[in-house]
Amino acid sequence: MALVRILVDGYSLLHNWPELAPGKPRHSAVARKELIHVLTQYQDASGTPVTLFFDGAGVPPRPAEAQEKPAIEVLYSRVGQTADQMIERSAHRLREYGEVLVVTDDFAERDTVLSLGAMVSSCLGFIQTVENAMADLKREIKHHNRREQTRFKNGR
Repeated sequence: MALVRILVDGYSLLHNWPELAPGKPRHSAVARKELIHVLTQYQDASGTPVTLFFDGAGVPPRPAEAQEKPAIEVLYSRVGQTADQMIERSAHRLREYGEVLVVTDDFAERDTVLSLGAMVSSCLGFIQTVENAMADLKREIKHHNRREQTRFKNGR
């Protein structure tokens, strides 16, 4: 079966990726925005949809005009709900459509989604996957640009 979606525990990933928004608190809007940006690039490079989950408690509501529509799906839990619960429910519901990958370092969460039939990745393993994919994309773009530049110079 093909990988149909990647479900990411946002704060778990942010705590393991200090290079994103260095010096900023891991629960800050700046760190979340940077993670959304990187995962959007990864989704574009990989072609696999990404859903990013955050615990919503303590996240200040933003004015409607300040909200941007990210290219990836970003979900915040409501009061009385956790991001883990949302991830579990999504993993269960999406399973019938193909493989689902859950990215988290929460061991209890990993065991739960494994029992639901999803695959799991540690945050550090996923970070390496993202960085490798972005490096491959950069090389492909550089090669493509070089080829197009040669083609242009040769008048083709």
